[in-house]
Amino acid sequence: MSDEESSKTRNLYSHEAKLINKSQRELTDGTEKDTLTKLRLLCFSRGATGISGLGRAFRNMDDDGSKALNEEEFVKGIRDFGLNLSAEELQDLFHQFDEDGSGSINMTEFLLKLRPPMPQSRLDIIDQAFEKMDVDKDGVITVNDLKNVYSVKEHPKYQTGEMSEDELLTEFLNNFEGGRGNNDGVITKEEFINYYATISASTDNNMYFDLMMRRAFAL
Repeated sequence: MSDEESSKTRNLYSHEAKLINKSQRELTDGTEKDTLTKLRLLCFSRGATGISGLGRAFRNMDDDGSKALNEEEFVKGIRDFGLNLSAEELQDLFHQFDEDGSGSINMTEFLLKLRPPMPQSRLDIIDQAFEKMDVDKDGVITVNDLKNVYSVKEHPKYQTGEMSEDELLTEFLNNFEGGRGNNDGVITKEEFINYYATISASTDNNMYFDLMMRRAFAL
């Protein structure tokens, strides 16, 4: 990536580091928190991919594509992702979302409530960024989309031949999936929004968030 693009990436990483530190402090400050708040902070402590990574862990268990999770699958997804909640907390969390007592929850609705709340203006600018990146308008961002909006020609590893264009672009996409994602090189709109919703949580000023997104994606 170019020097300018590298600077933009570093800026996002600084916001991520700020969020990680803040959430870790809040988790250990001794104040009582409801289970949803605690889970959100645990995700934040994993960085900007915390919520989207948990979503991937859930989707990997959704064999039939129903987006419904029973309590056993829900607990396994959170355990597999490495989040430290007690059995009682997990049971409480599941039953908060199983409002009709059916024994299953919709994972999309769960992730929407886990995502930190944002004003519509922030959702709008994230949506604009996704639409720009999704060049072929198929609803996901892939390496082929990135080739039209990002250049790796100035990246040191490209110049030395250490990594190819496809490898560097795939590495960029993997940032949105997190270390426990399936790294399939495909970013859904939900994952993109979850990633920037987490970045948003470390940015208090709406105008600054808007400016950051416009600079990052040349909007």
